[in-house]
Amino acid sequence: MSAPTLNAPTHNPTATDVIADRETLRLCTAGSVDDGKSTFVGRLLHDTKSVLADQLASVEQTSADRGFDGVDLSLLVDGLRAEREQGITIDVAYRYFATDKRTFILADTPGHVQYTRNTVTGMSTSQVVVLLVDARHGVVEQTVRHLTVAALLGVKTVILAVNKIDLVDYSEDVFRAIEAEFTAKAAELGVDDAHVIPVSALLGDNVVEPSTNLPWYSGPTVLELFETVDVHRGRAHDLGLRLPIQYVIREHASDYRGYAGRVDAGSLTVGDTVHLPEGRTSTVTHIDTADGPEETAAAGDSVVLRLADDIDLIRGDLIAGDDHPQPARSFDATIVGLSDRSLTPGAPVKVRYGTSLVRGRVTSVDRVLDIDGLSDDIAPADCGLNDIAHVRIDVAADLPVEPYAARGAVGSFLLIDQATGDTLAAGLVGHRLR
Repeated sequence: MSAPTLNAPTHNPTATDVIADRETLRLCTAGSVDDGKSTFVGRLLHDTKSVLADQLASVEQTSADRGFDGVDLSLLVDGLRAEREQGITIDVAYRYFATDKRTFILADTPGHVQYTRNTVTGMSTSQVVVLLVDARHGVVEQTVRHLTVAALLGVKTVILAVNKIDLVDYSEDVFRAIEAEFTAKAAELGVDDAHVIPVSALLGDNVVEPSTNLPWYSGPTVLELFETVDVHRGRAHDLGLRLPIQYVIREHASDYRGYAGRVDAGSLTVGDTVHLPEGRTSTVTHIDTADGPEETAAAGDSVVLRLADDIDLIRGDLIAGDDHPQPARSFDATIVGLSDRSLTPGAPVKVRYGTSLVRGRVTSVDRVLDIDGLSDDIAPADCGLNDIAHVRIDVAADLPVEPYAARGAVGSFLLIDQATGDTLAAGLVGHRLR
């Protein structure tokens, strides 16, 4: 009798496998004070079942103690707000949640005007920005300010959540007026994927679940947009190779010379020709990683490259592909003031570009953008905290600068105080609004 045939073993994916295969979307929320942002974020966490049972029980008890009718979902995210009100810290809070389709990293930014710099931090790594407005007030100064920052940072998908729609009796006329004003402003600023959704974060309308109170609205909920928006637009992977050298590794005994850094943009393969400073080229012979040698590397990977030629490179040098940028000693940029110390024309600074740090000077402050709807300040005296300004910068050594792209994978820099080391401004090379 022949032995029975054994079935080949099957592999059932674990929960970890499933999560690892999901796409991740990075989000940012912003809005004016009292537009219901905390309740909105709390609703997202609650309705996607991303709240631990004991945390929810605590919020339910606190809500009842305060005489709240139902659950005050803003309490799920109000820990940081309490710190803000006490002046302890002003920062971006990160929240994590997931659905069967995607995982999400949400940057919850403060709403006050004086914390625009923190909004810049939250938006700088986000693929989608959600702005909240109160349906009773519509598009306000802060809405335009935050939309301008999103456009400046190259965010193409912006969702306007018209919150508290229940307080205007679910009025379609109110919603359509806000929608028209916002989409027109978004188009003016170059945001080409703008969405406007009527929501009530308090009652749950159109945040995660579709509303039965809005028969005139047939569009997606906020979560449905999160799950379907294209996460691959403007990726660093689609650019040419950019690898700023962070460290040169030498082992004289074995004659090993490797150039360590993170691939900021593009990809490379063993055998590729790469372009180096001073017009030199070489060939990639090895790509070493923490997990051993690899044949390829792509944006986001930390690697050590070995080249065919013995070339003296240092920290700050750029290894690039065929479309390599040309070195420059002067460039135009847009900056956002991040310090109480104003930047004046002629101010000496240090410029941090990639892994390079060189001396420089703000040679001119050409314009401070007015994002409150009046008129720009032409040839202003300085660029202050939270200002967005067009400037020209000279540097003391060649920098391979190029226009800002792919959410800062290339073209982003910092201006640093030479004496204290404090960060004065964040900048975008060659980027202009209006």
